[in-house]
Amino acid sequence: MKKAFAISLLCFFSAAAVFCQQILTAGAFFQSVSEYYGTIKDYESAITIKENNTTMRGQVSFKRPNLLRIDFTNPESQVICFNGDLLTIYLPRSRAIFNQTVSGGNSGANLATPQGLSLMSRYYSIAYETGQQAVPLEEGSSEMVVKLILSRKSTSEGFRSIKLSIDPNTKLIRRIEGISTSDATFIFDFTDYRLNTGMPDTRFIYEAPSSANNYNNFLYTTE
Repeated sequence: MKKAFAISLLCFFSAAAVFCQQILTAGAFFQSVSEYYGTIKDYESAITIKENNTTMRGQVSFKRPNLLRIDFTNPESQVICFNGDLLTIYLPRSRAIFNQTVSGGNSGANLATPQGLSLMSRYYSIAYETGQQAVPLEEGSSEMVVKLILSRKSTSEGFRSIKLSIDPNTKLIRRIEGISTSDATFIFDFTDYRLNTGMPDTRFIYEAPSSANNYNNFLYTTE
């Protein structure tokens, strides 16, 4: 009897151990995604940004550690560029150039980057939306993703919640959906990734038209 009980107990704990190994917590999955992004030297992808009835499209370029550029096709010729020290936004319709010097290399423009993911893990709690199994990106879609819900830990964060849709095979972010404190919804879609292209630093040098009006330190003044 004692032997049979011991064998049953051993089988129970063995099965429990196997079951636990099959469970990947949301935090652990997010960490694996963050670590993978940390290995990417550079990438380019198509990007679509939606906010209410407004849709913007273009190409985003990123190079480690913190170089970022978005060249828009809609609005045509609009550019957002961060070269590690200076954030530049060119609005062709207004013929205006907005420049902001950023100390410490934090541009506030991190999209699907190691820096952005690190900030998310620090200031947001992470959970699965529906579980660790992949689900359709949206109703009727054949594209399968793992969905995470990030909830802010303090009221100082700009987004009340962030939803990440991640390709479980590539560990690349397919969609970021953020709900702001004013209940506005922003959706960032990333498609057609091209990784480790060897892009030069000159990709992040932007020369805006000389006829445009310049507005410096539009976010805040540095001291």
